[in-house]
Amino acid sequence: MEEVGREVGRVTHYYSKIGVAVIELKAPLAKGDTILIKGSTTNLEQKVESMQIEHKDIERAEAGQAIGLKVKDRVREGDVVYKIS
Repeated sequence: MEEVGREVGRVTHYYSKIGVAVIELKAPLAKGDTILIKGSTTNLEQKVESMQIEHKDIERAEAGQAIGLKVKDRVREGDVVYKIS
């Protein structure tokens, strides 16, 4: 498998009605970063435009935090999140 970037976390839940993924972070993530979410049937690349912790908008999150991230397409629990820029 080719290297796609640095793993920053994993999807732990997906809210399909609102298009939000809950991601448990292993590394920092900030608004403006470009991420790739990959899984057996997932391959979604997008810029981080909206993230929240406990329903409050944030600009940056650190390793160990669980964030809500607005995503443009369906993702699945267990999908890996990579930071590509």
